[in-house]
Amino acid sequence: MLIYPTVLIALSASVVAFVGALHLYYTLATEKFYPRDAELKTRLESVSPVLTRRTTMWKAWIGFEISHALGLLLFAAVYGYLAVFRLAVLIGSPFLLVAGAAFLLTYLILSRVYWFRAPLRAIALALVLYLTGAVTALASR
Repeated sequence: MLIYPTVLIALSASVVAFVGALHLYYTLATEKFYPRDAELKTRLESVSPVLTRRTTMWKAWIGFEISHALGLLLFAAVYGYLAVFRLAVLIGSPFLLVAGAAFLLTYLILSRVYWFRAPLRAIALALVLYLTGAVTALASR
């Protein structure tokens, strides 16, 4: 069993889990994602998107934030599990290896283009840990 790739990929998943859990907490238990302009929040709570009148832009926003956090937590659970308990499956599957890297790279790009420095740094760290673990595992095969 390769300990270093396991540790590196599991650490990557842990970073993503932390970011996802923090994001979920911020969404559900704080006002950190509220707009600074209270009037804007009131408008978002009363305006529907063109797609449907059955929701508001505010409800859609909160739903997007929750689903975003759950996506991070799912990635962390799957890749953390694979790293710790099924490393051979992960390393033996080009699809899983590329999918994990693509997921993290996509979040890195989103962080750079749309978000702010804290998630950018966390996702960059997760990506470096993941790639280092994957390359180390592949090199020692």
